[in-house]
Amino acid sequence: MNGKIKPFQSIHFKIAIVFVLLLLVTIEIIGAYFVKQLEQQNITNFENLVTVQPYITTQLSTELADEDTEAANRNIKNIVADVDNSSISEVLVVDNKGIVRGTSNANDQASIGQRTPRSDIKSVIYSNHKKTEITSTSEGSYYTAISPLTNQSTDANQVVGAIYVRASMDTVYRNINQVTVIFLTASLVAGLLGMVIAIFIARAITQPIDEMKKQAIRIADGDYSGQVRVYGHDELGQLALAVNNLSIRVEEAQEVSDAERRRLDSVLSHMTDGVIATDRRGNVTIVNEAAQTFLNTTVDETIGESILNVLGIENEYSLRDLLENKRDMVIEPSKRSTGAADKVVQPLPLNDQNLILKVDFSLIQRETGFISGIVCVLHDVTEQEKNERERREFVSNVSHELRTPLTSVHSYIEALSDGAWKDEKLAPQFLNVTQEETDRMIRMINELLALSRMDQGTAKMDLEYVNLNEFFSYILDRFDMMLKTEQPDSQQKRYSIKREIVKKDLWVEIDTDKMMQVIDNIMNNAIKYSPDGGVITARLIEAQENVVLSISDQGLGIPRKDISKVFDRFYRVDKARSRKQGGTGLGLAISKEVVEAHHGRIWVDSAEGRGSTFYISLPYQPYEEGDEWDA
Repeated sequence: MNGKIKPFQSIHFKIAIVFVLLLLVTIEIIGAYFVKQLEQQNITNFENLVTVQPYITTQLSTELADEDTEAANRNIKNIVADVDNSSISEVLVVDNKGIVRGTSNANDQASIGQRTPRSDIKSVIYSNHKKTEITSTSEGSYYTAISPLTNQSTDANQVVGAIYVRASMDTVYRNINQVTVIFLTASLVAGLLGMVIAIFIARAITQPIDEMKKQAIRIADGDYSGQVRVYGHDELGQLALAVNNLSIRVEEAQEVSDAERRRLDSVLSHMTDGVIATDRRGNVTIVNEAAQTFLNTTVDETIGESILNVLGIENEYSLRDLLENKRDMVIEPSKRSTGAADKVVQPLPLNDQNLILKVDFSLIQRETGFISGIVCVLHDVTEQEKNERERREFVSNVSHELRTPLTSVHSYIEALSDGAWKDEKLAPQFLNVTQEETDRMIRMINELLALSRMDQGTAKMDLEYVNLNEFFSYILDRFDMMLKTEQPDSQQKRYSIKREIVKKDLWVEIDTDKMMQVIDNIMNNAIKYSPDGGVITARLIEAQENVVLSISDQGLGIPRKDISKVFDRFYRVDKARSRKQGGTGLGLAISKEVVEAHHGRIWVDSAEGRGSTFYISLPYQPYEEGDEWDA
């Protein structure tokens, strides 16, 4: 844009050359007219100068009419000799018969009395009309005038002859040439002066234009700091003011545009929903980070591609379907199209996880109704679908868990009603089973209520600083005491507890009742699923700003596919064994809620045939001697 302009292409040169050409053309036209008029005037003056006086022509006419030829010739010679005009070079007198009667040329006196060979003289005598002519030869330019001579003594004005006058015009044309040279010289000087003036005038005109051009280039390059100098209040000055105002307006508009673009980029970058925009052909032009994450792709792989290919719906839908039918689509992993009119299902792996995306389409339309593109918004509804699925599973599990004991209670009560209460052996057994199933339902309902309170955030936490070493040892001591108090012939499982507890006192703020419930639940599970004579290892260590409590057993372990689900409600790895041992499937779910309420974390590490280890991590700030807090 800012390329160098050649001199003959610049407006500066064009204005100057146009001005000079106009000046030269004007001068030349005026000069040509002036020279022509000067030439005509000089010729007219010269004709008047070389014209023979009337009295001489009268005398010549009288002599030509005289019958005495010799006397007349002598008189004509004297009359011609008396013509005193330095401009006239030759005078020739011819009578009406074409005979030369006199000449001023001393070298041509022999032609007197002979017929003239000049046809132009004869034609003048015959036509009685004066004839003038200007001729140019190698010797110079000559003016010739042939005038008829008439005898005025007669009534008919009879032509008695003609006078031929020849005069050199070199002086006339020499003067004209001198004037022409002077004029040309003056024209050249005027042209040079005009060129200088034109350059200054063109510079005065083009300098503001050049500055405005440079300012326009700076504006195009994004530099709005410069201002065009205003040289006056004429049209160029007003144009300079307009350019300055335009620069300010463009800068303000650019700032607003940049701010809006940054705001839009920021919104698109920080949106949790994915956004994809296309042109009118359906090719992707904009894609934010969330959409790239959802679709497991990059900008380079997406920009310019068809939206159908990016979403993986090219086999089920066409671009016209998206333009004419603005449908909400659901993109779900690990499935193919279900054939539903408002759903598209496509596997989309993301970090080894499956996402369920809801896709909303809207058209980008101008005021005229022309569709210039499509905006596609991707909503991650995986969590919603998961919660909905868990809700359905929870309702199903609760119904199943309550139905089993209720069916059992109903069966035993029905048997008692049919007369079994009279049987002294069966009645106590039936009543004992009924009581156990009732207690199991009460425990389940209490645990569900506890979970509900935790979910709603209404569960009260009685926090206090506790020496976790002593607290953990106290719980383990209870299980050791239970093992020692069992009868030798008891059918209870035998086990041993191995302790690995750090000696440093670890003071942690916890709810002792709820944390005791968590540890009891994990210990009970370890005992239930450990083999007879197994060893349960309990550890307590300090790790950076956390304390980690772990309980390991030597049981069958948990399959890898079930590890992520052991803390789900009503989930059991071995459902038959859990129900047989009276489990509700809510213990670990409650434990997770309690630990997370303490801002901690609980997880399990297990492998089939190698036992399981449950870890509990709680936040911990080392207590140094001298620290105090209110009791």
